[in-house]
Amino acid sequence: MKSLAYTLLLLSSTLTITTLHADTLRIPVGEQNSTQASPLPQRGATFDAVRRGWGEPVTRHAAVGQPPITRWDYNGFSVYFEYSKVIDSVRQHSAKAP
Repeated sequence: MKSLAYTLLLLSSTLTITTLHADTLRIPVGEQNSTQASPLPQRGATFDAVRRGWGEPVTRHAAVGQPPITRWDYNGFSVYFEYSKVIDSVRQHSAKAP
């Protein structure tokens, strides 16, 4: 009888552990990466294609390193080029008001 009680207790504690639920992570809609957000230059685009699509950058940073990496800054995002092709586009972080 003790063996059966011990087995039931062990089984009960195992079932309790496996039925725990994770908390739900809620991200406000304004903070989600959305396909409705304005698009950024895509990987592989050229200098000319970026200029045609987004205009002249606010700031151009000279190429550094080998291979040469160039950064163009726009209002709200930056574009990184390797040689003359986009390798990444990133949104700039903006601090939230308290």
